[in-house]
Amino acid sequence: MKIIIADDHAVVRSGFMHILNYQNDMDVVATAADGLEAYELVAKHRPDILLMDLSMPPGESGLIATGKIKEDFPETKVIILTMYDDEEYLFHVLKNGASGYVLKNSPDEELLTAIRTIYDGGTYIHPSMATSLVRQFVKKDFDEMETDPYKILSRREIEILPLVAKGYGNKEIAEMLYISVKTVEAHKSKIMEKLHLKNRPELVEYALRKKFLNF
Repeated sequence: MKIIIADDHAVVRSGFMHILNYQNDMDVVATAADGLEAYELVAKHRPDILLMDLSMPPGESGLIATGKIKEDFPETKVIILTMYDDEEYLFHVLKNGASGYVLKNSPDEELLTAIRTIYDGGTYIHPSMATSLVRQFVKKDFDEMETDPYKILSRREIEILPLVAKGYGNKEIAEMLYISVKTVEAHKSKIMEKLHLKNRPELVEYALRKKFLNF
């Protein structure tokens, strides 16, 4: 099976590549340092599996990239690799089309099992998160779902929100996302309006509460 690894740390990419290439049934065809590069490499190689780090600052996050890749290349199956043992992250990556959720501190054998399970058409969730997933769906209040930022905000607004919260200026954000400064300003206004926020401190507090600053 053809595999691409996306992680912003070179040593992590190298470590995973060594483990996977040692397997007779796996071949790492490329590695990426952020979500944008991952998208471009998936378009080029059309891999069976993409191992995607959830957090890759300051480039495009794994969550955003996963949604785009699954929309344009549904045949590529995405496995999220993360340090976050968090049910909110799990819920949102599955909504964005990921087929697996594996913690980076898991044993090598677990990662290999996840890859083979998903390649064969299954889904793999780190064992400690399975109960959290059930609890997330059972206890999720309808009103809370309706105010979920991932339902309210557009994909571009979800990209811009954490950058604004981290203190990047309009020009910097425009350069990162390859859009105009006016477009950034328009999206910022929409974010504030949709989330009923009055100023940047409120936006930062919201981003912290919803864990956007980890993207």
